[in-house]
Amino acid sequence: MSQPSRFEAILACRCPRCRQGDVFTHSFLNLRKFDSMYERCPVCGLYYEVELGLFWGAMYISYGFSVVIVLVVGVLLYYLANDPPMWVYLATVAAIVILSTTLLFRYARILMLYFFSGIRYDPDSVNR
Repeated sequence: MSQPSRFEAILACRCPRCRQGDVFTHSFLNLRKFDSMYERCPVCGLYYEVELGLFWGAMYISYGFSVVIVLVVGVLLYYLANDPPMWVYLATVAAIVILSTTLLFRYARILMLYFFSGIRYDPDSVNR
């Protein structure tokens, strides 16, 4: 069985060590449990919070996502909607951020695991 690439594993919210196990227990559409994570990878047993408070750093990533949304929406509205009133900018940005909150939360945590946790891909971790 071929392993997913790093990009595919990030998109699928998979374990950074084995790229097979799920990180989250429920779908991002489940608004009550979208933030529930497995404590350990169901496939390789990796403990996800390798450092106490690791996921506090995900707040900065999430903030970065929000800044990008504000900039992109602002530029698009300015050029495509002919510079509408300020309330249109605010309402559009607020709606997009609120509707994408579950995804922003998840991908901030996934990027934290992949790029700042020190966990490296190990294809042999599944066989342990």
